[in-house]
Amino acid sequence: MSNQKKKGMNLPNKLTVLRICLVPVFIVVMMLPASVLPPLISGLIGVAIFIAASVTDMLDGKIARKYGLVTDFGKLMDPLADKFMVIGALAVIVYRANTNALRLFFTLVLLVVIFRELAVTSLRLVASTSAGAVVAANMLGKIKTVMQIVFISTVFIEPALYAIPFVGDLLPTWWVENVPLSYLTGGLTLLFTVWSGINYFIGMWKYLDPEK
Repeated sequence: MSNQKKKGMNLPNKLTVLRICLVPVFIVVMMLPASVLPPLISGLIGVAIFIAASVTDMLDGKIARKYGLVTDFGKLMDPLADKFMVIGALAVIVYRANTNALRLFFTLVLLVVIFRELAVTSLRLVASTSAGAVVAANMLGKIKTVMQIVFISTVFIEPALYAIPFVGDLLPTWWVENVPLSYLTGGLTLLFTVWSGINYFIGMWKYLDPEK
């Protein structure tokens, strides 16, 4: 047996697998009925799991690049894990929305994120197969990812923040009921998701040949 086979899965890949495993745990916790776990408590537990998964996302890439541990497994599973994490969290947010306005807004964010990820993934596949080009994430793509994490975290933290007496009592009722921070971060997420998607299309248009 070769030394590579004996070593098994490296640390970045283990972090990626851990992130994938955290996704169903997060979804189960967030979908527990109120009779089992109060929504505010499940929201805080869920956001802690989500942030932990986001940290593994940051670490696995850095470790892989720094120590030369980039593998085909990581190239495939790392972006998939990111999409599972974000789309799963957004789906749970839609499920837990307590007003029609919030549910409509969260559904819009979810659909835009799904369409953008499908389009960009398809474009990367075309660029890779037709020209052997590897399109790395640019700054807009990184900002988009950060905004998605901030938005999802805000949706779960904001109601818990207003439930604290000395915080909720200081704010007007309309502010507490309408969770403006969730709308603000959601709007920024929509902006950067669409903007980064258009930017990818512009950058990869040269690889799209309608005659082939």
